[in-house]
Amino acid sequence: MEITYGYEAASENDPFVSNATRLMQIAVSVVTPERAALHTAFPILAYIPSWMPGGRYKQRAGECRALARRVLDDPVDYVKDSMAAGSAKKSLVYDLLLAETRKGTSHDYEEATKAVAATAFGAGVDTTSSVLLVFVLAMILHPEVQTKAQEEIDRVIGYDRLPDFSDRETLPYVECVLLETLRWHPIFPLGVPHLTRMDDIFDGMYIPKATTVLLNLWAMTHDEVRFLDPSAFKPERHLTPEGNVAEGTSTPTFGIGRRICPGRHFATRSLWAAIVSILATLRLSKARDENGHEIEVKPEFDTGIVLHPKPFQCSIEPRSLKAKDLIRNESMNE
Repeated sequence: MEITYGYEAASENDPFVSNATRLMQIAVSVVTPERAALHTAFPILAYIPSWMPGGRYKQRAGECRALARRVLDDPVDYVKDSMAAGSAKKSLVYDLLLAETRKGTSHDYEEATKAVAATAFGAGVDTTSSVLLVFVLAMILHPEVQTKAQEEIDRVIGYDRLPDFSDRETLPYVECVLLETLRWHPIFPLGVPHLTRMDDIFDGMYIPKATTVLLNLWAMTHDEVRFLDPSAFKPERHLTPEGNVAEGTSTPTFGIGRRICPGRHFATRSLWAAIVSILATLRLSKARDENGHEIEVKPEFDTGIVLHPKPFQCSIEPRSLKAKDLIRNESMNE
């Protein structure tokens, strides 16, 4: 939000953040792969009234449309008001509006700016949180991985500070935990649609120009030839025998070709920072019931454009009193 609009969210209930989060939740629930397949096969379904069985999703689509307008307009209006008051911070929208103001702002340019900004922010709202939930789930199911990553952090960084980006190359196992999180359960299993620019033949099949093509990212990240035992969570698969991150270990999680995610580098940096901070300070484990028995966790996911782990119980505790102080000091400095 701050990079895109120069706006610092006050809390998790901030209206800009809440609207964007709500929009993504509705969109994901409405635009499901199975519904898209049905409408592609039977276009007449698009004309079913919202009150008929099978058409109720249109009511949510209408809510989604109204909310999308607010997500587009409100943050940009905030930047414009801040610029007029002389208090605007540098941001993506600030730079775009400033550049166009010098030439004379047009309605089309402003609408394009709103779309670019909403895409830049919205693309990271749901996806980043989903990847982090996958990470938490993996750490609970594989405590030995968590322990090994924490031992690396303790050995390299120590206990007196949190890791930062200058430490990234010195923590290869943590890097592999991030890579394996992205591979193990890709949150975009079918990626985003592509369109062929010319006729093509692939594996003996004719694909005409202007055909919509979906990338089966799930199949790519679970290829048994490339990834032995692909259903297992094994960060070691991305390491060389010498203990370095192997070359060519990146996964197609962020897409392929011209429609590859333009924010992938920012996303991986944000994810790495979150993951290494969690590992350095917190202990993730299974929750316990009133009798002290562990509550079993199953890796179950919902369906949609973005895959989210279904709700699960867990225990999150500071690793030590020193870690607790680091968390407290970090929160006070923000």
